[in-house]
Amino acid sequence: MSIPAKIPPRKNQIRMIFAQERSRPPAASQVHPTSRRLTSIGIFLTALMVSFPLTTTNVAAEETYTWSADSNPKEGVPKGTVTQHEFSNSKIFEGTRRRYSVYVPAQYDGTKPAALMVFQDGHTFEGPGGDFRLPTVFDNLIAAGDIPVTIAVMVDPGHKGELPPKRGWKPTPSNRAFEYDTVSGDYAEFLLTELLPEIQEQYKITDNPDLRAICGNSSGGICAFSVAWFRPDSFRKVMSHIGSFVNIRGGHHYPAMIRKTDPKPIRVFLQDGSGDLDNSHGNWPLANQQMAAALAFQEYDCKFVYGEGGHNGKHGGSIFPDSLRWLWRGWKELTP
Repeated sequence: MSIPAKIPPRKNQIRMIFAQERSRPPAASQVHPTSRRLTSIGIFLTALMVSFPLTTTNVAAEETYTWSADSNPKEGVPKGTVTQHEFSNSKIFEGTRRRYSVYVPAQYDGTKPAALMVFQDGHTFEGPGGDFRLPTVFDNLIAAGDIPVTIAVMVDPGHKGELPPKRGWKPTPSNRAFEYDTVSGDYAEFLLTELLPEIQEQYKITDNPDLRAICGNSSGGICAFSVAWFRPDSFRKVMSHIGSFVNIRGGHHYPAMIRKTDPKPIRVFLQDGSGDLDNSHGNWPLANQQMAAALAFQEYDCKFVYGEGGHNGKHGGSIFPDSLRWLWRGWKELTP
């Protein structure tokens, strides 16, 4: 049984809500409002946490993580296009090849710059099925005016040698951990100086960092945070699902780095679940709670949605439309 913990308000009046999130309806996870800076933190807190591992997924909870209407095609909504590409000319990650896809909304006509959102492990986002269903969700939210006209770049990690016959996890991309889990600005430089210029030859994309977002799951989540952390001049919106803020390649240092570094102008969305991983690299639920607490301490614009799922995209996918609405709120006040 969870016991709500009361924390004395800091001078900035940010308070964390410690509460176990039960099974939720399809639309979202009903996060608890806190302050203007930290919209919500739901953290599973129990006295048994020390005694019992958090690796067992709550199957009953995951079965309730279903998709809302925004994740399904709607009649009359213009449909964007998705094109497939390969990239093999990296100097930063020399010897790698990768696939990526580009979603272009129907509303894009090239007369003014589009917003940008980059997704790591792009094959998990690009299809009409799966957990995230990005093309359908973007079609619906752009048509509704909930997010700007946005070009989405869904890029896979690098393979050494020849690419496999199709995108996916088999075989695991050999350069993934090096690119995604390393705490450095190298991946940001790869995007900004190598991959994105190739895409910008075809499409007009904004240079306004407040209209540039980046997203990923697991190691892709910490990678997304690293891009904005090291290059807030180019990306200022982060979405991380089940982020690997653990000691794979030093990511466990981020909470301390956040606390000891002057705040950066980035907005951060975090999602995790009590059934996430606990292994030799670290404990994912605790690591994400530490990230949320550090961001709150420094008064970042942050939202943390905490459920009961495991290391997968079920929870993140079910709330994806609402997460995008939160991340892109206020976009109409920005200049492309």
